[in-house]
Amino acid sequence: MPDSFVHLHTEYSLLDGAVRISDLMKRTKELGMPAVAMTDHGNVFGAIEFYQKAKKAGINPIIGCEVYLAPGSMLDKKEVTGRKRNSHLTLLASSDTGYENLSKLVTMGHLDGQWYKPRIDKDALRQHREGLICLSGCINGEVNEFLLSDRPDDARKSIEEFRDIFGPENFYLELHDHGMEQQRRSARQLIEWGKHYGLKTVAANDVHFLNRADHESHDIMICIGTNANVHDQNRLTYSPEVYFKTPAEMRALFAEIPEACDATLEIAEKCNINIKLDAASIERYPQFEPDDGTPRNDYLLRICIEGLEMRYGRDRAMNDDTLRERLDYELGIINRMNFTSYFLIVWDFIKWAKDHGIPVGPGRGSAAGSLVAYVLGITDLDPLRFGLIFERFLNPERVSPPDVDIDFCQTRRPEVIEYVRQKYGERAVSHIITFGTMGAKSVIRDVGRVLGWSYGDADKLSKMIPAELNIDLAEAVEKNPELKTALETQGNVQELWKHATFLEGLTRGTGIHAAGIVIGDKPLDNFIALTRGNEEEIVSQFAMGPLTDLGMLKMDFLGLKTLTVIHEAEMWIKKRVPDFNSAEAPLDDPATFELLKRGETVAVFQMESGGMVNTCKQLGPDKIEEVIAILALYRPGPMQFIPNFIERKWGREPVEYAHPLLEQISSETYGILVYQEQVQQAANLLAGYSLGQADLLRRAMGKKKPEEMAKQRVTFVEGCEKTNQIPPKLANEIFGLLEKFAEYGFNKSHSAAYGIVTYRTAYLKANYPVEFMAGVLSYEVNNTDKIANFVSECQRMGITILPPDINKSLLKFAPERTKDADPDSAKPNAIRYGLSAIKNVGEGAVLAAIAERDRAGKFKS
Repeated sequence: MPDSFVHLHTEYSLLDGAVRISDLMKRTKELGMPAVAMTDHGNVFGAIEFYQKAKKAGINPIIGCEVYLAPGSMLDKKEVTGRKRNSHLTLLASSDTGYENLSKLVTMGHLDGQWYKPRIDKDALRQHREGLICLSGCINGEVNEFLLSDRPDDARKSIEEFRDIFGPENFYLELHDHGMEQQRRSARQLIEWGKHYGLKTVAANDVHFLNRADHESHDIMICIGTNANVHDQNRLTYSPEVYFKTPAEMRALFAEIPEACDATLEIAEKCNINIKLDAASIERYPQFEPDDGTPRNDYLLRICIEGLEMRYGRDRAMNDDTLRERLDYELGIINRMNFTSYFLIVWDFIKWAKDHGIPVGPGRGSAAGSLVAYVLGITDLDPLRFGLIFERFLNPERVSPPDVDIDFCQTRRPEVIEYVRQKYGERAVSHIITFGTMGAKSVIRDVGRVLGWSYGDADKLSKMIPAELNIDLAEAVEKNPELKTALETQGNVQELWKHATFLEGLTRGTGIHAAGIVIGDKPLDNFIALTRGNEEEIVSQFAMGPLTDLGMLKMDFLGLKTLTVIHEAEMWIKKRVPDFNSAEAPLDDPATFELLKRGETVAVFQMESGGMVNTCKQLGPDKIEEVIAILALYRPGPMQFIPNFIERKWGREPVEYAHPLLEQISSETYGILVYQEQVQQAANLLAGYSLGQADLLRRAMGKKKPEEMAKQRVTFVEGCEKTNQIPPKLANEIFGLLEKFAEYGFNKSHSAAYGIVTYRTAYLKANYPVEFMAGVLSYEVNNTDKIANFVSECQRMGITILPPDINKSLLKFAPERTKDADPDSAKPNAIRYGLSAIKNVGEGAVLAAIAERDRAGKFKS
């Protein structure tokens, strides 16, 4: 049986390894190897992708890590005389417990031991040794550090420590041979010591790229990562031998000690892990525990009833059968699908945010379709009033966890995350990592720099890449004849292009997801490894996709600047209208719709573009439903129906329905199917689908799978005939219509929720223009272009902009009354420039000046 590789670096050894996991599995299978290891530097970023692709290829995945070992305690972040800052050690998970321990060790390195590198120590190894196999490491391992510096006693002591920690059966002396005399000297000694201690040796190749021919491109990548030039002396280089050798090549290399190659198979047989992947599982979700000990289902019912009475009044809450039936129906599904804790968790942190004055958006995504979410205060729009569907959010026909995304005030979002962290545990909550890759334009510039090109020449070539989202180099050549000619005729371009195409798409660095948060039922390193962001925040080592596959509880805590602007405006309004709350603004305010009809939508949420201005002027919205429809239609795809929507509203085009029953569904959108929910309702009303089944139909239409669509068409046509005696010919036509609109349809729940935010900003601008624009300007104090644009809008609106004044200005822009203000009104008529908007004046200095002014009175000079 062919051997296995036990020391290998994928592209997740950032700007160091150049092995793509898909290519690795293909090559491993070609060579008939039963297993392969992934041992990236100090992280397990790629573990789930590696595991999934290996399993799919029928290969045993050995998940490991080349960890960094501190010379003493990982907590001692200082130089140690006679020692390197860290040494390398290869760890492999042989069991599920070992995988968990590997995650814990990697986490410890990043969260506790970080000093130049994420280091662990031998105490940590002793604590988390179970289920791990240890290899002594490459030339940079501790054993070799001592051995090659002529400290044999220390080298032997190190071997003894690792043997005692892991046991002789789980500790191997690692051999490498890239033609370096140091490696061969090390190997000779390690073989001798292996016999002395009864330890096995294992052959490894420290793989960094897949094929020998990749060496030069890998070298370019190393230069990119170390900010070097290929012509630099004394730069970091790798041997051309660190490629994925064939078993025959490895056997030839270690011909004098074949048992070292045999050991790779022995290790592969020992390593058997099973990572539970189930996106629908809630096993790893935290459980909400009510303070009073009430069972969760009873507690949820109680607070829902309280919320129902608060939203609708006690009389309607008690006597409206439609309300109670909808509530009971939703709670029944939530309880049956075991999502009670989920709703309580969300309710709890949103309640905390609102109790602490942190603005929360009215809703986002399909959650706005839930009455339970509305009465709990998770959302702030009535799903019955807007005809929203619960099954679009939580489908009893499809086992999938709910997904509640929440908008918070941009500036105070971190407070909510900190509350969740304090409630569930410091290490049970984390941000979510993202990975940046080498894009077409950037890789051209990077490779050009490394090869010694001038910035101008490399930039000129990169600008030949068409400015299209996600375009790759191969597409670029076909789309730009000038680029194609350069590639065909210029040798230096050909050289650059060769390396750029090899490197394109490789992972370059990490970032943090703008909104994603993971919450666990216990410290997350029981399931996933963690790292830190640039500001010391705790971050998962897995991106959103793998976290979903693992069944982790993920939520999007989004920062929405519009909520901050609304809050700022309300703060000023309350100085003269103490009980004001924009959430209570009437949804039929004439001044608001007149503003929209005039297209005066600068600073109105999602209505600022020129196209939106024109749409508002042509449509002349006069009800909230039309505002919601505009947001859904003004997107690529459905935008083509905007002219029809406008013409039908004004009676210049007939409103027609393929079947009379469709009028119930689409009359508010003038016979045009704008929303995904309308497709669901049509299937429900015409063909007798349950709303859950209709959601599955909608999803199937979106995926366009021919076999599935053929089955659904038969079901739909038969259902139409059975339920409403609709002839098959007409039913087929209606199915085609639904299929067409399903491609473009938008989530009505999301559109309705954001339509409310749009309306509130328009309402504030129409009725409290000075306070609103002061809030708008205050948010943009650091953006001079936007300040200029909004100042111009204020002047158009007749609002006076007063200059900064050390004795009158505040930190931010503030409403003010001048002598020209209406004496019969308390309304402000001007906005005073905020001191923090002055260029080159820091906020600290401004606050100090304001504090001094408050203490000692006005400045005199």
